[in-house]
Amino acid sequence: MHDPLTGKVHWHEPQAEDRAGHGKFGQPLSEYDRFMDAEGIGCFRGLGFNSVFDLPLSDWPRMGGRGHFIQLHGTEGKWGCYVVEVPAAGGLNPEKHLYEEIFLVAEGRGTTEVWLEEGGRKHVFEWQKGSLFSIPVNAFHRIVNATNKPALLIAGTTAPNLMDLIGNTEFIYNTPYRFSDRFSPVPDFYKPSEDIEPDPIRGLAMRRTNLVPDVVNCELPLDNRRSPGYRRVEPFMTGNKFYLWLGQHETGRYSKAHAHTSAAVLIGLKGEGYTYTWPEELGVTPWKDGNGDQVQRIDYGQFGMVSAAPGGARWYHQHFNTSREPFRISAWFGPNHPSLVTGLRPGAQQTDYTAMDITEGGTAIPYWMEDPHLREEFEARIRASGGTLRMEPTRYEKPERVT
Repeated sequence: MHDPLTGKVHWHEPQAEDRAGHGKFGQPLSEYDRFMDAEGIGCFRGLGFNSVFDLPLSDWPRMGGRGHFIQLHGTEGKWGCYVVEVPAAGGLNPEKHLYEEIFLVAEGRGTTEVWLEEGGRKHVFEWQKGSLFSIPVNAFHRIVNATNKPALLIAGTTAPNLMDLIGNTEFIYNTPYRFSDRFSPVPDFYKPSEDIEPDPIRGLAMRRTNLVPDVVNCELPLDNRRSPGYRRVEPFMTGNKFYLWLGQHETGRYSKAHAHTSAAVLIGLKGEGYTYTWPEELGVTPWKDGNGDQVQRIDYGQFGMVSAAPGGARWYHQHFNTSREPFRISAWFGPNHPSLVTGLRPGAQQTDYTAMDITEGGTAIPYWMEDPHLREEFEARIRASGGTLRMEPTRYEKPERVT
């Protein structure tokens, strides 16, 4: 396809009934991929990892700390993530940008300053290990470490969405537009709120708050959608499209497997456990059917991470608590709310399909249908850890109402 005389690339029409194009080709770099490469701090790509503290950190001149990008399988192009270390008794460089950004504190204690314009009202709030907070779009912010040891924060962003669409980082970091609908100068803008209301789409528990001081130990309302006694809440922060929730499985119990498409990443907050994930086409009993070698697994504890559906299409995934305490996790989806990226017309009927059993038209595998390997392994792990098994045998019995 090169002209030997001019060196220019030109296209050849296919001959006869040959198909045009390469047929097979590599996934091209996105604008966000190029941005990460240019930052020079490295990027973890994979299914997940046991602890964010295991990631190698590199000097990050733009941020003024050290960091590492995280792009778990299935999140490419959907949302961005990184970990950043704030130097002891120091702070990161002030910045602002058009993409949304949330932070989860993995270690340390300090303050964050947020202001919309030079000379305007500046909010200052404190954070500690387990704090979750959000930065309004295009607001100036600076993260300061109040201790003599480095602090470590996990960030989730919509940077890939903006960069891949606009393709101009100068504009993303330097546009002067002020989003007054995302920022408020009122003194209680970062005052934590514990008020619970139904989310406007599915009616699940939601908190409108820009700061959660301690997601590890805060109260969570009863939900029951994933496992018996399961608790859950959705923080709605700074008007973001970035969707996330906090959930907790009781000791000695585990989640039903359920399937959805890629985007969700689970972050361990308390306790220890493991997640299995496998393509939906393998069916509900992959080990029994001889496909156990295609099931992927990550063991993780506090601030470990795993991609729930790493393959792009719908994958089953199932979460197991093997510790003596409740297993608390947070799920981050980026701007990919599962009820807003359906391709349906406005007003079309939806169902809470990941919470509904297969027999009800959903994608959750009831305990009586799941692969026997899952129960056997879970019971063995609970006994080994000294925990108490609380999965009653009746949960594995087929209900009479199901034909």
